[in-house]
Amino acid sequence: MRILGIDPGLRVTGFGVVDADGPRLRYVASGVIRIGGGALPPRLKTVHDGLAEVIREYRPQVAAVEIVFVNANPQSTLLLGQARGAAITTAVVHELPVSEYTAMQVKQAVAGYGRAAKAQVQAMVQRLLALPGLPSTDAADALACAICHANAATMTAAAAAQMAPVPRGRSGRGLRMRAGRLR
Repeated sequence: MRILGIDPGLRVTGFGVVDADGPRLRYVASGVIRIGGGALPPRLKTVHDGLAEVIREYRPQVAAVEIVFVNANPQSTLLLGQARGAAITTAVVHELPVSEYTAMQVKQAVAGYGRAAKAQVQAMVQRLLALPGLPSTDAADALACAICHANAATMTAAAAAQMAPVPRGRSGRGLRMRAGRLR
């Protein structure tokens, strides 16, 4: 499964693409979309256009986006939410299923600690994907989001595989509960 991780922002939006085959991860690409200043609508278009190009080039099957946390400044939170909305809309327009993860979930998935520092996330992403150097913080966050989704998908598949069929009685019918007793 090819996963596009997105770390949305209005100055810089990070992206990371990984291939996941069960627990095995393979780095495909990562980078940032730099967004200029100015009015909000053209900046959102830059997020959309940049991610659309990434989707066309790397053809991911799913997208994973980091959920915005609430800042002390509500205006910043609202603006970041709009960048996130542009990123999600781009994925949906390209018919990608979108999964969302909190920063704590993402950090827990890659560093084993939900309050890991950015440098720890960068170092763990580098190690997990066998990268020759540290990715930028925005690209590392996007790759970490993709890794988080890969881990979640692996765990979901493992849980589904562990589900045993309902045992059948001698009559061939499934066992039934009645008033707390099997019959």
